[in-house]
Amino acid sequence: MAINQFVDRKALGAAEAHLARVADEGSGRHAHLAALIEASGPNAPRDVADSVHLLCSIHGHHPGLIEQALELAPKGPAQSWLVRAADAFERERLYLVRLTAAVGPIPSTPGAAETENTLLAQRHALEILARSERRGCALGAATALVSDWWPIRRLLDRAAIRVGIEAPAPSLPDEASILAVIESECDTPASERALGFGGEQMLLQNRGLFDLLEARAAARGDY
Repeated sequence: MAINQFVDRKALGAAEAHLARVADEGSGRHAHLAALIEASGPNAPRDVADSVHLLCSIHGHHPGLIEQALELAPKGPAQSWLVRAADAFERERLYLVRLTAAVGPIPSTPGAAETENTLLAQRHALEILARSERRGCALGAATALVSDWWPIRRLLDRAAIRVGIEAPAPSLPDEASILAVIESECDTPASERALGFGGEQMLLQNRGLFDLLEARAAARGDY
């Protein structure tokens, strides 16, 4: 089910509003991601390589956000969904790690120390979301990551074509499963607010990563 990104979220249920948020505020709306996917100029290889390396720094570690959320999830629909999501995202992680090795070294860029500090802060923020005790927060972050991964996957597949790696078939949970797990788990105003907070903060980290990649490209003189 496609979510109209201009629909009034207040008129939607929590699950549909959550997916509308991803459509409005996710990576797919970031101009730099679109530029990376379409890049064909002389600077494209290093810009794409930079994006793969930084994505791996945030999402290539194990346990990641989804696994950490699973560790603390009580038995029930959310736990079952997180098991499936963790297994699928592990395959995405292995793909990302393979790409990181294949694209070559990270491009030399001014401000390396500042970049590492930013990445460290982002990893810490994701861990806090995953381990939140607020019912709905970790699920909001995990479902937002899965939903937001699709446009990122387009970038990874573009990188794979460049380096001659076959892209594995994606196996992440689909939109219907996300709607179902949210509807089953977030059934109070407090859990809906926590869901929204977790999702918003997760999307903020991904957008921040593409802001950083854009700034690094500018620092290299690629724009």
